[in-house]
Amino acid sequence: MNSISKISKNSTYLQIIWNDGEESKFNYMWLRDNCPTAHDKDSRHRMFNILEVSKDINPKKYSLNDDGKLEIEWSEGEHTSYYDPKWLRENCYTIKNKQKYKSPYQFWDNNLKNNFESICIDHDEVIDSDEGLIKWLELLHHKGIAIVKNSPTEKKSGFKILHRISHVRETFFKTPFEVINIPKPNNSAYTAHALRNHMDLPWFELPPGYQFLHCLVNDANGGDSSAIDGFAVADYLRQNEKDIFETLVSVPLKFRDKDYTQESHRSYHAPAISLTKDKDFHDIRFSVATMDALDCHPDQMDKVYKAHHRFGNLLHDDRFQIKFRLGPGDIFSFNNRRVLHGRTAFDPNSGHRHLQGYYLDRDEILGRLEYLKKYKL
Repeated sequence: MNSISKISKNSTYLQIIWNDGEESKFNYMWLRDNCPTAHDKDSRHRMFNILEVSKDINPKKYSLNDDGKLEIEWSEGEHTSYYDPKWLRENCYTIKNKQKYKSPYQFWDNNLKNNFESICIDHDEVIDSDEGLIKWLELLHHKGIAIVKNSPTEKKSGFKILHRISHVRETFFKTPFEVINIPKPNNSAYTAHALRNHMDLPWFELPPGYQFLHCLVNDANGGDSSAIDGFAVADYLRQNEKDIFETLVSVPLKFRDKDYTQESHRSYHAPAISLTKDKDFHDIRFSVATMDALDCHPDQMDKVYKAHHRFGNLLHDDRFQIKFRLGPGDIFSFNNRRVLHGRTAFDPNSGHRHLQGYYLDRDEILGRLEYLKKYKL
């Protein structure tokens, strides 16, 4: 275990040298804010109010005590804090900010069809074991796509496996929503038409993070599925067509809910590609069907449309997308804000096609995965 070799006081931070030679800088307000006594032992919420100290707070005395802990007597508040070196090392922002970021995402293209079984997992494996659940969640997190095989085909039977993760995300489409051909449809999903690759609900401020399409019946001619890794396409543009990439990242597009049954008007501006603080990919927001009339600056309109046109065509390029057919008992699971999905047209007179759809927020996928990896492996 790492131990503290040397401590020195500076104007706004304590400098710590560790026994392995690493250096840490711990800001005084950060240290006071993270005193172990600052949190309620039951709720774990921070009860200490950093806003009540002065901006000049600093250690009046500091030392390593007999237990090996960093002991600080503060210049105000008549308070002494004790920090475990292990906690300090694990939470050292100096060291963390020196480390190179490594993306958790594994990009894929149409070569995935040659190893399609690598994204498949059996329903009972997920139901019966934490290891199976972790495997499914890791596929969803790292590749953004998984096919659960041999699931029950009774209506609403998808709830059981999804509740292995967490609660579902409810929308006005209800849960599950029925992907069938209906008269006077309020969404193109409820027709027999082909659907271009798209994300669901881009006109929400926060579209659902993951989608699960549970195939109950698929006897009709047509209705084959498609999927494409939007992050892989965005990465291709970042590497090869930088001007287009920068336009897609920097200029917001406008999306609008066009559901005639709703008594709400939902619209939202967001770029086609958004990035995280580490410049990794965060969201792909793309849907030709629900993009509203754009209202960007007139001097930008031409380049925005050309960038959108290029991106959209790549999002349907056979170099990147895979095509497959869902069978009864398959659950097509994917990151709705990364993997775009579509289907070919089908003939409703040739047989029945019925999918049931569910949403989960991305927080539930990632939070459950982190918990299981920490406590169940």
